[in-house]
Amino acid sequence: MADTQRIHPVKDPEAATPQTATAPLVPRGSFRSDKGDPAELYPPFRRTIPYAPSKPPPRKSCCRKCLCWTISLILLQILIIGILAAIIYFVFQPKIPKYSVDAMRITQFNLGNDNSLSATFNVNITARNPNEKIGIYYEGGSHLSVWYTGTKLCDGSLPKFYQGHRNTTLLNLTLMGQTQDASGLLQSLEAQQQTGKIPLSLRAKVPVRLKLGKLKLMKWKFLVRCRLMVDTLSADNVIRIRESNCKFRFRL
Repeated sequence: MADTQRIHPVKDPEAATPQTATAPLVPRGSFRSDKGDPAELYPPFRRTIPYAPSKPPPRKSCCRKCLCWTISLILLQILIIGILAAIIYFVFQPKIPKYSVDAMRITQFNLGNDNSLSATFNVNITARNPNEKIGIYYEGGSHLSVWYTGTKLCDGSLPKFYQGHRNTTLLNLTLMGQTQDASGLLQSLEAQQQTGKIPLSLRAKVPVRLKLGKLKLMKWKFLVRCRLMVDTLSADNVIRIRESNCKFRFRL
């Protein structure tokens, strides 16, 4: 009978010899290797944003400051003027003066040898001051003129005087003038006289000072324009005024 083979376990020579623990490559508590931190060597990908320099804050220029101050001063002046006007209106209750042309007479209306027209008008004007608390000082430097279709026939001025409260003043004025090269003007006047309606315009610029109680204000200028319709412009005849319409305004 054949001998049976027996298998005996053989010890591993490497396993037989115990391995001693060696020092670790990385000290305990450290996460870096000898070659450094991998995160520093290979940083994660980050998307870059383009750099845009910020704009410096706007500076207020001197011109803008001057403009703001100027506008503020203008608004303040308007406010002060409005307050004064309201006080004057409610305390003194101002009313507009009224003017009318009552009569007109021509003492000279002749054509000279050089075709110049010499004219002298006597005009009666009524000035009414309807105010109870406001007086009017009529100053020097006034100017009155009579016009026909854009041509000045004569001019003159008002006398200096004071018109009190609720006063009516009658003025008798003499206006004189001379028009050069008036042959065409006379032909137009002759055609108008046949109709019996000749348009005239009386213009007046009068510097005045208003008196409020005992206070005398700055100088103003009255502007008066009267549209007249007369029947004739012949010399030494009383002119009949068919229509008379006067408008008034004033300015500083």
